Amino acid sequence: MDLSWFKDLGHLAKTGNFTQAAQLSNVSQPTLSRRVQAIEAWMGVPLVDRSEHPVRLNSAGAQILEAGQQALGRLESERSQIRESQSLPDKYVVTFGAQHSISWRFYPSWLQSFENAFGPIISRLRADDLPNCMQDLKDGHVDFVIAYHSVRKMSERGGDGAWDDYAADNSLKIGQDRLIPVCKPRSDGKPLFSFDSNTLEVPFLRFGDGAPISRHLEPLLETKQLYSRLRTVYENSMAGALRIRARDGAGVAWLPYSLVAPDLEYGLLMKTGEPEWEVEMEIRLHRNKEHANHLTRSIWAFLAVRESIPLTAGA
Repeated sequence: MDLSWFKDLGHLAKTGNFTQAAQLSNVSQPTLSRRVQAIEAWMGVPLVDRSEHPVRLNSAGAQILEAGQQALGRLESERSQIRESQSLPDKYVVTFGAQHSISWRFYPSWLQSFENAFGPIISRLRADDLPNCMQDLKDGHVDFVIAYHSVRKMSERGGDGAWDDYAADNSLKIGQDRLIPVCKPRSDGKPLFSFDSNTLEVPFLRFGDGAPISRHLEPLLETKQLYSRLRTVYENSMAGALRIRARDGAGVAWLPYSLVAPDLEYGLLMKTGEPEWEVEMEIRLHRNKEHANHLTRSIWAFLAVRESIPLTAGA
């Protein structure tokens, strides 16, 4: 399994044609076909619908392509940053940890805005599940963690002790986002799934119980008595996986606006439900003072004065 083969799969998704995809990859058509088949063999399921022309990726293909591109991008970014840091040994590499759904769209925009105001820094990103990010912060493996935070503390809803150590002077608001209910649109421009009186149960694409982001949504579902109106058809801790299923028309998912904004703009997803069914969230930067250095303290002091870079994930 060669991660670079995901570039071939991406070219196929873009062109819908094996010959044209091979030209973009600078390989022969049989070579590209073998590489795609190798990914399918590794996955154990078909990824390409070859029954029609142009060919297209099925839902499994779209999901693994996005994951593969994320992994490949991460590796190439790490390689570039390592080479840069090695050529400039006196420069410290600031390491950020972030939840996956934050790392995809919010983080790159926020980092650019931050560097425009503060000045360029050498940095790297570790995208992981929140508990792993917080453990890395505790152990000193990352300098900062960027995570969602709701008005009501997570520790009040289940005693997630990791948050208790990173409040007050160890946490800063750097942005905001919101969870919004979305689904695929119908051909007439209306939501594929609605919550009108004629609908008994709406298929629900939910975050797993172990996903911290689900804790932001649970109070809304309880308060609005939505659990009885939802039927879980798919569960995943990754917002990106839920996004793919929602775009395929499998059900309704509450997803970060920052993640699905392009899908809303291009008509791949649309809002459904009631306007008050959105969940406002802060995006906060956490630190561990025990592992601070001159540069990370300067970054913290800069952000503390500004309170937040004027970057909003949703309007």
